[in-house]
Amino acid sequence: MKFFIDTADTDAIRDLIPSGFVDGVTTNPSLIAKSGRDFKEVVQEICAFVDGPVSAEVTALDTKGMIEEGKRVAGWADNVCVKLPLTWAGLEACNALSAQSISTNVTLCFSANQALLAAKAGATFISPFIGRLDDIGEDGCDLIAEIRILYDNYGFDTEILAASIRSLEHMENCALIGADVATAPPNVIRDMANHELTDKGLAAFMADWAQSGQNI
Repeated sequence: MKFFIDTADTDAIRDLIPSGFVDGVTTNPSLIAKSGRDFKEVVQEICAFVDGPVSAEVTALDTKGMIEEGKRVAGWADNVCVKLPLTWAGLEACNALSAQSISTNVTLCFSANQALLAAKAGATFISPFIGRLDDIGEDGCDLIAEIRILYDNYGFDTEILAASIRSLEHMENCALIGADVATAPPNVIRDMANHELTDKGLAAFMADWAQSGQNI
């Protein structure tokens, strides 16, 4: 499973680069607004030091506007992935942009039917928002499982990009189900390495080594 970093904080992304776990980045209008920086500037900066896809979302709501903005955003860097909302206009824009070999990420997916339409429209990635489904009492990971079956049934090339990930449980379940990608905040990625028994075992090893009086 590939890891995308869900943030517009360029310093946080850079800090993760040495780990080798940054396969791409996702941004959205809310994350860009939170950064307080210029949209194009942030996207181009990230694209310059991240080799994988960097999702940048259009803000137009009509098909023509999405296509125009999508082409403009795609021109900012070779690894930009145009992010489109899962609306009818977004699907039409996805179809048009995909036909021009522009990478697309269809976002705000909440049903298998929506995911099916996105795949048929040629989306490079589909982004089901599992955390937001959890918020309304559903199990968001069930949607990942449904889309996995659906895409495997028909051999779609669209990759499942699990989004709105908030916990280690989300990461583990998405990996077990077979999501192609998980996008998560930097702290969630880092927390995957933590376990109390690892800490306890390491402390014991270090105590025994200190008593041995040796050096490497």
